Amino acid sequence: MSTHHKADLLLLLTTLLAAAGWIFSREAVQGLSPLLFMALRFISAGLVLALIGWSAMRIFTRKQWQSACLVGVFFGIAMTFWILGLKMATHVGVGAFLTSLGVVMVPLISLLFGERPGPYVFLSIPFVIAGLACLSLDAEFHLGLAEVFFLLSALFIAFMFILNSRAATKLPALPLTAVQLLVTGLITGAGSVVLEEWDFNQPVDIWGWLIASALIATSLRFLLQTRGQSLAPPSHTAIIMTLEPVWTALFAALWLSETMTPLQFSGCALIFLAMLVNRWPAVRAWLRPH
Repeated sequence: MSTHHKADLLLLLTTLLAAAGWIFSREAVQGLSPLLFMALRFISAGLVLALIGWSAMRIFTRKQWQSACLVGVFFGIAMTFWILGLKMATHVGVGAFLTSLGVVMVPLISLLFGERPGPYVFLSIPFVIAGLACLSLDAEFHLGLAEVFFLLSALFIAFMFILNSRAATKLPALPLTAVQLLVTGLITGAGSVVLEEWDFNQPVDIWGWLIASALIATSLRFLLQTRGQSLAPPSHTAIIMTLEPVWTALFAALWLSETMTPLQFSGCALIFLAMLVNRWPAVRAWLRPH
C-alpha cells in the first residue's frame, strides 16, 4: 500500500471514529451530566496521550506550555457548547452539519490574524446561507438553544484550528494534543462543578459509552489522525476530514432512527458543498494524484 493510500485510509477511519463519537456521547449523556461526562472523557483521554508523549512534554518551555494551553482553552469552550447542544438536540445529524461550519469560518476568522483568504472562501458563503435557509425553513427545524450552541461551538472550533495550526509548527503533535485534551477536561470539569450536580450511580452501559468515548472516539481517533497527517499533505487531511458530518448523519439514522426531510437533506448537502468550495484548492490537489 502506498503512503498516500495508507494516509487516506487512516484519515477515513479517523472521520468514522469522530462520527461514532457523536453517538457514544449522545448515549452517555442520557445518564451522566453533560459537562461531567466531557471532563471525564477528555481528562482520561488526555492522560493516555500524555503517557505516550511524556518524554516530549517534560521538556516544554513556559512559552510552549502557554501556546498549547491557549489552544486547549478555545477547544474546551467549543466542547462545552457542543455537548450542551448535543444534550438538547432533537436531530444529531443536523447538529453535525451546523458544527462543521467551523471549517468554513476558519478562513474568515483568519482575517483577524492578518491573513488574506482566497476567493473560494467568499464563494462558499452563499452555499452556507442557502443551506441554513433550507434548514430553518423546514417545519421540523427550529433555531433553538441547541442549534445556537452548535453554531457557537463551530465558531470556537474555528479559532482553535487557527491557534492550533500556529502551535503545531513549534510543538510535536502528540504532546500538543495531550495538553489540549487535558485543558479541555479541566474547563468542562470546572463548568460541571459550578453548574451540575454529580451522580455516579449510573447503569453499566452508561460507563461503557464513556469508556468508548474516551478510548475510541478521543485517544484512538487523535492517534490515528496524528499518524495520518504525518503521512499526507494538508490537502488530503482537509478534504477527507469534511466527511465527518456525513458519517454522523448516517450513524444517527442507523442507530438513533433519525430521518431527514428533503429540505433538511438539501440544507445539509449545501453546507457540505460549501465546505468543498471553501477548500477547493485542497480538493483539486487531492484529486490530481488520483
